[in-house]
Amino acid sequence: MDAENGTDNVEGTTAVIGISFGNDNSSIAFPAKDGKVEVIANQDGDRSIPSVLAYVGEDEYHGFQAKAQLVRNSENTITNFHDFIGKSYAEIDPTYSHRSAHPVEQDGVVGYKIILSSEEGAQPEFISVAEIAKRHLARLKESAFDFLGKPITGAVIAVPTDFSNSQRQELKTIAEAAGINVLQIIHEPVAALLAYDVANNGASSEDRIVLVADFGATRSDGAVIAVRGGMYTVLATAHNYELGGTALDQTLIDHFAKEFDKKHGVDPRIDSARSLAKLAAEAEVTKKTLSASNSATISIESLAGGLDFHSTINRLRYEMLARKALDNVASFVEELVMKAGLDVLDVDQVVLVGGSSHTPKIASRIESLFPETTKIEAPATSLKALNPAELVARGAAVQASLVQEFEKRDIEESMQPVVTNAPHLTKSVGIVLGDGTFATMLESYTAVPIRKSKMFEAPKEGGDVAVEIWEGESEIITKKIERPKENGDAHGNDEEDDFGEDEFEDGETDEEREKVVKAVTKIAEVGLKSVKAGAKIEVIINIAADMKVSVAVRELGGQAVRGTIEGTEVVK
Repeated sequence: MDAENGTDNVEGTTAVIGISFGNDNSSIAFPAKDGKVEVIANQDGDRSIPSVLAYVGEDEYHGFQAKAQLVRNSENTITNFHDFIGKSYAEIDPTYSHRSAHPVEQDGVVGYKIILSSEEGAQPEFISVAEIAKRHLARLKESAFDFLGKPITGAVIAVPTDFSNSQRQELKTIAEAAGINVLQIIHEPVAALLAYDVANNGASSEDRIVLVADFGATRSDGAVIAVRGGMYTVLATAHNYELGGTALDQTLIDHFAKEFDKKHGVDPRIDSARSLAKLAAEAEVTKKTLSASNSATISIESLAGGLDFHSTINRLRYEMLARKALDNVASFVEELVMKAGLDVLDVDQVVLVGGSSHTPKIASRIESLFPETTKIEAPATSLKALNPAELVARGAAVQASLVQEFEKRDIEESMQPVVTNAPHLTKSVGIVLGDGTFATMLESYTAVPIRKSKMFEAPKEGGDVAVEIWEGESEIITKKIERPKENGDAHGNDEEDDFGEDEFEDGETDEEREKVVKAVTKIAEVGLKSVKAGAKIEVIINIAADMKVSVAVRELGGQAVRGTIEGTEVVK
């Protein structure tokens, strides 16, 4: 089989995969040779597979084939069931099911009433959410097997950070019923970041703060992650169940519906369920077109009242219509940064995830919130950006390659909260140099246990040296920059610039914000006597799992002093 189908790139006679099981779309990926990750296409050639199942008589449709049934067969088409897994009927929000089969409760179980027979007069039958999820996962596994041509021995599945333990266990049970050996269940933002780090040749070794914003179709999720020594620590999470691609679709639906109503006196939103389904489907296509082009054309046969509809819209008009939703996107990110107790200057990297992240205006609005030094990973801001819709599956595949050789007991232990939620530093730890500046050795949010050493220059004159170990906190300093007055020309006349009046008056001040780390609390002081002039001093800080801090200071080629500090509060 050729390389295009992926089989030449995967080693062995079996394979493991990563699964992104979303509320609107799902995707699958596998770890290929040379550390690369490839996304799997289903039998229809789709890499982003709608999480939709539809039934026409005894026939079951999946993916885009099922989604197409929303126009003519909505009552037997099931969408947006992912978030219902492991929940009671009282806990679910069926808002996004109004254009498809509506969830019902039977014997305390959430499910759907679907006609599964082509016989005349056939009555609807109850199918539970668990059964629908099982069938969906089984289809994904089948697609992976057909693509790779090898048995699938295990999978890592990614879930939102607000997936409860009971939901995770239910998902694991469902997947295993679908014939999938679940190696691990990981959080989606961690998977997305892992995908980028692997694609960038192990960038996880770089200490940084990363904000992952996942804008899906029906919800938005975010997380702030501290990367320290290759370990990820989630500092804060946020969720908005009304913000996503559907909100952007709705702006186009309303715009075109009003235009059609103005021309023909019929509002397709209320004319019929079929009219609304047609308009919604084309609005989604138009939105995607505007992500890649400056204009789009919409054409719908017999939209309402037997009348066809044709119209065009440009990207600027679309962005004006969607201003409220785009403002909510920016607010969502700002609030997430605040929830983590950080400033935008603390964030080194922003990773945009989900299909809606293709929208250029979303990327530009988020980019405007952060300083120029913050790297924004999105198709509209970086030519090297990965497909946002595939990031989670890619990261899950990477994780699958890492844990596939683990013993089952080791995998189960690695999923326990005591392991996945490692204690970490609340403040930076470092030393105060002779000039009073704070030299960071361990960044805040570094997971423990951790050991770090660093070399420092001793005073040129040598002698007794005191090494002070301090906690440090970041602080945002606002500097006022006074703009110089403009000099007149040789004749004493002030020249006007090409744009008329200057934007700033002469001598007006501007502000510049800068992040600095300052020492706040002394942890210990270690003295070395009679240090040689110009010698180098090594400082070693070790924070154990039991939260004891050990410090060792030594002169290279000379004396050494060690000590342990009990009861420190630098970790939590």
